[in-house]
Amino acid sequence: MSQSSPQILPSLSQREAIVDALYRAAIASDHHDTTLFDSAWAGEDVSMEIHDGNKKVIPGLSLIRTHVLHKVGPMDTTHNISMVRVNYQDGADTASLTATSMAQHASSGTGKDPNGTKYTVGGEYSVDLIKDEAGVWKIKKLVLNVIWTSGDASLMGPPPQK
Repeated sequence: MSQSSPQILPSLSQREAIVDALYRAAIASDHHDTTLFDSAWAGEDVSMEIHDGNKKVIPGLSLIRTHVLHKVGPMDTTHNISMVRVNYQDGADTASLTATSMAQHASSGTGKDPNGTKYTVGGEYSVDLIKDEAGVWKIKKLVLNVIWTSGDASLMGPPPQK
């Protein structure tokens, strides 16, 4: 992608702006867009967990970038997010959401090859968010509960350390 996607979109309702934080993280992963990815997270004091039979905790934005963005970003990937439910009270500066997802991964340049190695993950996100001083919703904690997988998991490389 030649330039970063806009970090803030005008005219979003609060619920849309909350969901947009997750969308920014997913779109940034698909396009290896560090600026957009960072805009989705509430600074360095954040965490991500991956529950895939084991619980893997990735503390801090720097490690999340290393284990997620810089691993998935260069690949041919698509993250499809649906069934989003937002828990938010008007005027609050915290919110949470749940969503289902399907992420399809292929090595860089091989996504269109029907015989290329693929790895697909179906799961559920649980996300805690905060509104920053500028009024932008950002992820504080993201948990991916993997429900099913298909394909060659080795494509993802070694798992992050606990």
